Amino acid sequence: MTTRTDALLERFLAELAELSPAGPVAVWAHGSLAGGDYQEGRSDLDLVAVQAGPLTPRAVWSLARLHARLRGEPLAPQLHCTYLTPARAAEPGRRHLTWAHGELFRRTVTPVTRRELHDFGRVLHGRSPRALLPPVTDRELDDFVVRDQRDFWRPALDRADLWHRDVWVDLGLLTYARATVTLREGRLVSKREALDTLPGLGAPMEVVEDIERRRYGRPEQLDGPWLDRRGELTRGYLGPAIDDLVKTYGRSA
Repeated sequence: MTTRTDALLERFLAELAELSPAGPVAVWAHGSLAGGDYQEGRSDLDLVAVQAGPLTPRAVWSLARLHARLRGEPLAPQLHCTYLTPARAAEPGRRHLTWAHGELFRRTVTPVTRRELHDFGRVLHGRSPRALLPPVTDRELDDFVVRDQRDFWRPALDRADLWHRDVWVDLGLLTYARATVTLREGRLVSKREALDTLPGLGAPMEVVEDIERRRYGRPEQLDGPWLDRRGELTRGYLGPAIDDLVKTYGRSA
């Protein structure tokens, strides 16, 4: 039986192919959809599409209309897609047109995403990532991971209000665990494996169990006092943990 995910991807690919005579050069999935940790209705659908022609204003308008047409699909809010062209795909620092969170903007294809695409990217259409994207060196990957922890996650800990929200607690801890495994072992891991790694890294078990219930079990109604405590525990753990990671692996990142 076709799942809602399959149905959305089939419609997206069909409509994308209709936007130009040549159609897309390639469409790839990364993240949980490619890495084996995908949960329908909870996980994002992280895609990269390589378009044959330049992304002119008219082409951008057509892509915006495509995503607007998909809004009636149940999983459409989870579908995020970055659009490359063959001429620009090899530029790692370039910001590419991206649809996510209901809007178009520009962002880079990070070294983590490019390594995912090389290692286990799922080809939904056309050529493989290895044919169009340059490889990511271990040094490039490590330096990006350290910068992300140092320059994004560490300053965010000063915003106590953010850490009342599930997404910050989950991604803050899981991204730290994934970064640690990458720096120690030179490999990328899924969010599931990252969650299993957190107890061994000394993360507060109350919070790890909370993430486990919400992501893989039956979510519970959370009250204000627990949200306050959960945020304090998370921030109190991540601050010293990130500082130690940066000190150990920072080099010149």
